[in-house]
Amino acid sequence: MTDVEELLARTRKLLADHPPADTDRTDFLRARFDAGLAWVHYPVGLGGLDAPRALQAVVDAELAAAGAPDNDPRKIGIGLGMAAPTVLAHGTDEVKERFLRPLWVGEEVWCQLFSEPGAGSDLAALATRAVRDGEDWVVDGQKVWTSSAHTARWAILIARTDPDAPKHRGITYFVCDMTDPGVEVRPLRQITGEAEFNEVFLTGVRIPDAHRLGEVGDGWRVAQTTLMNERVSIGGARIPREGGMIGKVAATWRARPELRTHELHRRLLDHWVDAEVARLAGERLRQQLVAGRPGPEGSAMKLAFARLNQAISGLEVELLGDEGLLYGEWEMRRPELVDFTGRDAGYRYLRSKGNSIEGGTSEVLLNIVAERVLGLPPEPRNDKDVAWKDLAR
Repeated sequence: MTDVEELLARTRKLLADHPPADTDRTDFLRARFDAGLAWVHYPVGLGGLDAPRALQAVVDAELAAAGAPDNDPRKIGIGLGMAAPTVLAHGTDEVKERFLRPLWVGEEVWCQLFSEPGAGSDLAALATRAVRDGEDWVVDGQKVWTSSAHTARWAILIARTDPDAPKHRGITYFVCDMTDPGVEVRPLRQITGEAEFNEVFLTGVRIPDAHRLGEVGDGWRVAQTTLMNERVSIGGARIPREGGMIGKVAATWRARPELRTHELHRRLLDHWVDAEVARLAGERLRQQLVAGRPGPEGSAMKLAFARLNQAISGLEVELLGDEGLLYGEWEMRRPELVDFTGRDAGYRYLRSKGNSIEGGTSEVLLNIVAERVLGLPPEPRNDKDVAWKDLAR
């Protein structure tokens, strides 16, 4: 389907059959998925219509004008932005059928079990083991910095299945049930006072082989699908002009003329232009996605996102002077969503520090941009062909 009028007719039929004002929210979202209007570029039967990705905006605008509910993407961002494209690209038909509908509707929250205490920036060094036992895999290990683990029903998980292979090989990718015996989630309180992240301990967790994504030992390649989508999801999210972090400081600038100085004005303009360039670059990146899967360019977007957020939030604190040092609330809580721009200036300043760590550190992203975008020589690596079990740790 590529015809806009046909797509609009299908959307209006959904609204007529399921009036948002009289329909339960979950029932409406399920009906939208079944009508192929969830993500139109996905295959027919999996919430889509095999239509161009750009046509999603037509559906979204029509539904928003009618007051239809959305699936609250801020709460299920990991599922939508990372798990779903990986399941679609590497899952069996049964796996896609089982997971994609409740994921998109928001009935099942997902988290990501990748980073470990000894394998963060060097993710391929991960030590969590998965050993085959009949039709199951038995998983033991520890993951860390896991957003939404305390609310998640499912997790995307990578584990080492062959320690005799070099570290980038011998990794396998699974879907893990977070409610299974052996899964323990503990909060990690961060600099903002919240425990948005968690550490996850896996002890004898049994995962059926049917929940494996990709071939045994091919998990690193499967994980690239997740990571490339993650970086686009974090750094390339669609925002309006003067949205995101720059919108917060611009609003303060307009509302509080007594705070202005010539030097702060100059820096604000510099950041405003940089934010607008980043926003337009994100639009170009999303247009590239229409033609295929995300590439390494998403790493550059995520890198720019982190640098800008930290610079702009620092300017906001400086603009507010002593007031910028106040912190509204430092109570321990476990939020259900990731909020980069919420609360007050102090929160935004502290939360932005994590932007250069989460979703790939800025140092790792610089290497990706250098090698895979600019074509520069790779860094020397003496562990490339060495069995993982023989590496120093």
